[in-house]
Amino acid sequence: MVNAYSLISAEPGKTAEVFRKIKSIEGIKKAETVAGPYDIVARIEVDSLEKLTKIIFGEIRSTSGVTNTTTLIVVGL
Repeated sequence: MVNAYSLISAEPGKTAEVFRKIKSIEGIKKAETVAGPYDIVARIEVDSLEKLTKIIFGEIRSTSGVTNTTTLIVVGL
């Protein structure tokens, strides 16, 4: 199992629209809007790095209104 957090920035005024799209993506277990340098934090749980890559680059980063992402892969010490 691969777990990660995606920190997502959205265009001004598009956070709600981006949030609705992000939380409907398969593999996104939880998404929340936050205050600070990012607008949305999404928890991703998938069974391979390949699927994580597809979600990040094929789904999240290609969502209209997304301006930037930072992905943090859980290493579980």
